[in-house]
Amino acid sequence: MSNDKTSGTAVIVGAGPAGLTAAFELATRSEIIPIVLEASDAIGGISRTVQYKGNRIDIGGHRFFSKSDRVMNWWADLLPIQGTKSDATEIGYQNKSRRIETERSGPDPRTVDRVMLIRQRQSRILYRGCLFDYPLSLNARSIRQLGFRSLARIGTSYARSYLFPIHNEQSLEDFFINRFGRELYSTFFKSYTEKVWGRDCSEIDAGWGRQRIKSLDIRKAVQNAVAERWRAVFPKQNIDLEQKDKETSLIERFLYPKFGPGQMWETCAEAIVKHGGTIKKRFVVEKILRRNSRCTGVVAKDLSDGSTREFSADHVISTMPISKLVDAMDGVPESVRSVGLNLPYRDFITVGVLLKRLGTTRRGDAINHDNWIYVQEPELQVGRLQFFNHWSPWLVADPKTTWIGMEYFCNTEDDLWSLSDSEMSTLAVGELESIGFANPGDLLDTVVIRVPKAYPAYFGTYDQFAEIREWVDSIENLHLIGRNGMHRYNNQDHSMLTAMAAVENIFSGRQNKSNVWDVNTEQEYHEDGK
Repeated sequence: MSNDKTSGTAVIVGAGPAGLTAAFELATRSEIIPIVLEASDAIGGISRTVQYKGNRIDIGGHRFFSKSDRVMNWWADLLPIQGTKSDATEIGYQNKSRRIETERSGPDPRTVDRVMLIRQRQSRILYRGCLFDYPLSLNARSIRQLGFRSLARIGTSYARSYLFPIHNEQSLEDFFINRFGRELYSTFFKSYTEKVWGRDCSEIDAGWGRQRIKSLDIRKAVQNAVAERWRAVFPKQNIDLEQKDKETSLIERFLYPKFGPGQMWETCAEAIVKHGGTIKKRFVVEKILRRNSRCTGVVAKDLSDGSTREFSADHVISTMPISKLVDAMDGVPESVRSVGLNLPYRDFITVGVLLKRLGTTRRGDAINHDNWIYVQEPELQVGRLQFFNHWSPWLVADPKTTWIGMEYFCNTEDDLWSLSDSEMSTLAVGELESIGFANPGDLLDTVVIRVPKAYPAYFGTYDQFAEIREWVDSIENLHLIGRNGMHRYNNQDHSMLTAMAAVENIFSGRQNKSNVWDVNTEQEYHEDGK
């Protein structure tokens, strides 16, 4: 095996955003040959785009924005950003390292396929049959929908939490109450969050909130609403799509590939192969070989013919679930193996529903340009609705139809997961009709997509995760990256940054991997840093 830090072979487990980013960085910046082993027959992990009869499904919804200049440039290099003349908007793209005047130079998505669209974010919460802005805004409509009594309870509850906060937050419930007050938490957050995780918020580690929602609270939401009013009166000529002064939950504009997120990763995969890398689909990793403190190779099964193949490796980069990683390695301490095998995950079902036309809620609220709707209705099992027409018109085969994704969260042992596709479709369409968005006779088609281990969960043995990290980090050339690879609920850009950090460590010979684990924990990603 090679001792040169910029040559040799790297076996990368998983062709999601993290794995493909690592492969791209290695293939384009060094003589290290990346070999990507992907268990499925698709590229992009949960960031792939699923095609069904000419319609495309984005699993989970992937907004392309980042507070990292490097990530923004990386995306724009693979898929150029549209010219604003093509849709008469006046949104430009700029960052510290360069500026792209898209008003003049960007491609027109009506004639060019390899392009990133500039999209306006809109998402709302369905509660008591009404649609409320998300992030929450204290406008006249919201006040009228809530009513004076509810608003008074929310204000009093928030004041109590502000004056007498819960010290030493332990649970996600503590986190929510400290930032929103118990009343607002119960009204707008509790039901949806418990659908996602399948348990009470009091049983979920507060770390999930610190990572995903961070420092957003009522004061930040109000400040943002005031700032938006100010910008409406005094608009900027160009708008920074990174929006570094924004809370993550308040991001208003984002980039989006014309044909969905999978287009980005399929384009990336093409570049990897062009630069000498290899991507093997339907290869399931069964064994990670190790001698003392170094990995020596990977054994994988080729699902196409059932054969087993060994790949020698100077470096192993893993995005596979840690529960599978510890099962694939010998010599794992029993305490570490036990923690790893018992790390929990939530599984995910998307039901694509194609309609002739879209109805309104029972209260008469219509869908305008919503990307998604959070369903805060305890009696419904659906957690979130996506409206693919509003992500990109090119996700829908017939623009006169409405293409919806209904998202359900469960575990593989749940009754919901075991429903047949027909039963799952019947459940989903029935719930869509109960909301009012679907009317009898308007249904054209449905499709069911199941994604196991979609969300690493912050309960179970997660509070012992430090044992896994300490042991894995002692293996010199094993690098854990990405969402499942690190058992961390990262956004797409965070997963990419973990890959970039791991590759830099390989190039420099750095053994301390704390920079990888620090991604999405540093001040910049807690949104208070400038």
